[in-house]
This record gives sequence, C-alpha cells and structure tokens, in this order.
Amino acid sequence: MIDIFLPIQSLADLVTYQLMKIAEGSYWGDSVNFFIYDVIKIGLLLLVINYVMAITRYYFPMEKVRDLLTKRRWFGLDYLFAVLLGMVTPFCSCSSIPLFIGFLSAGVPLGITFAFLIASPLINESSLFLFPSIFGLKTTILYNLVGVIISIAGGMLIQRLHMEKYVEPALLKFKNRNTLLSENEGVEPTLKERLGLWWSDGLEITKKVYPYVILGVLVGAIIHGFIPQTLIEKYLGMKSWWNVPAATLLGIPLYANSVSVIPVMEALIGKGVPLGTALAFMTATVTLSIPEALILKKAMKWPLLLTFFGITTVGIMVMGFLFNGLV
Repeated sequence: MIDIFLPIQSLADLVTYQLMKIAEGSYWGDSVNFFIYDVIKIGLLLLVINYVMAITRYYFPMEKVRDLLTKRRWFGLDYLFAVLLGMVTPFCSCSSIPLFIGFLSAGVPLGITFAFLIASPLINESSLFLFPSIFGLKTTILYNLVGVIISIAGGMLIQRLHMEKYVEPALLKFKNRNTLLSENEGVEPTLKERLGLWWSDGLEITKKVYPYVILGVLVGAIIHGFIPQTLIEKYLGMKSWWNVPAATLLGIPLYANSVSVIPVMEALIGKGVPLGTALAFMTATVTLSIPEALILKKAMKWPLLLTFFGITTVGIMVMGFLFNGLV
C-alpha cells in the first residue's frame, strides 16, 4: 500500500534527528517526531478537504441531499455508505476530523457524519490487511463486522437524540451558488471570484480549528513518547472481569494510528492478555483520544462531545467482551 504521507514523515525525521540532533528512539525523539508529522499532516488535510468541501457546497444541491438523507426510505443505507467511506480513508481519529467537519458544514445529517467519524479509524488498513496474517480470517471478518455495526448504531443513536443544537454554528455557515446569485442580482461570479470565495471559505474553517489541532497533537505527542509499553502490559496482563473496561479507559488518553499500535497488541497477547482485552485497548487508542477531544471541542459543545465518547466507549467494551467470550 502506497503511503501518501511518506514525504511528511521523511521531513519529520530530517528535522528531528538531523537538524535538531535528537537521538532516534528516545522519548524526546519520538515525541518531537510525532508532533512534527501530525501537525503538518493534519494541517494539510484540513486545508485541502475544507477547500474541496467549499467547492462542493457551492455547486452541489446540499439542501436536497440533506432532505434526501433524512428521509427513512434508505433503511440505514445512508449510514452504511458513510461507514464504507470511513473504511477506505486511511485516517487516524484526528486526521478524519477535517472530513467530518466538511460533512457537517455541507449539511450532511449529524448521525451520518458521526458514523463516518467512528468508522474511519475503527475499520482501517490494519483491520483489513494486517489482521488476517496476525489473528486469522475468522477474527478479521468478525472484528470488521462488529466495527460496522458499532459505527452504524452509534451514528443512528446520535441522530435520534437530535443534538444538532450542540454543533458550533460557525461551522454550518456557508454560501452556495444560489445564495451568491441572489446577492449579485442573478449575475454569476467570475472564476477568479469563485476561487477566492472557496479559498476564504475553506481557510476560515481551517483557522478556527487548527490551533486546537496543534494543542491536541502536542498532548498526543507527549503521551506517545513518554508512556512506556511495559506499563500498559503490566496492568492489562491481570486477568479479571474489569480488564476490558480498564483496557478501554487506558486506551482513550493515548493517541496512535492502527499500524503503530499493532506491535503493542501482539506484545499484550504474547503475555497472555485475552484477545478481546487487547482489541478493546487498540480500538480505544485509534478511535478515541484526548487530542481528538481537544480538536472536536472546537466543532461541538460538551453535551455532544461527551455523548459521542460515551456511545463509542460502550461499543468498544461490548466488542471486547464479545471477543473474550468467543475466542
């Protein structure tokens, strides 16, 4: 699989290990490298996606799409489409937020956007391509199936709670083609004017969110670099009923993508930690995190943020208990 972010990683390595002369593999080295890589990667994603979504909002009949998706004739297919989109986007929890914000600002229903936000890091390149060789085909199919169910159920539940009022209004304001035509007495803006409009629209949202991206990634970098793997292994290696909740809660403050947490999972299982407990830890780490919460706080108010974390946390625990009971 081609890593489109490889140039960013190379730049982070150059700055960290050659220009700053920090020892590779050290706590500070891992933290600084992680910070540089994610700040650049998420910033670029945020800018590009917000620009594309500005163009989409301008031309696409978002009001019709919103009305169409909120009708019950789809029988959950709209949520399934959002989950499938999440499956094919190689994003961690923080990197998927720019597209999530783009969906919100484009008028896509709240529950569907959350189904994408849950699925994007939960059902990922690791669960699709690495799991078969590590855990077998049966476990891989079951994990991804349960992940789809959790994503759809979480999105549907949030939609039924009618929590749109807790989305920050600034992210929902945009001008489409019909609005501008009415303001300009039916005259179509020139291409230059449209390019400027799209840029300012996308840049405005980016500037509102990016400071929180930096703060969130900073917290994630400190955790990533300074919390040793042995500490995690010690507490999750204790076999008890509370292992799954403990693994889930322990994984939430951490921040890593699915590929980097796979070695930790293998180490946990190698030390006798049940598969469900290890999966709960991995899933919480890649799906929920303090950096993600800091970034999302700019896009939504506390009631919605806590609801999202609560629903997803319960879903992860259910997955952990399920695998511990079946395997």
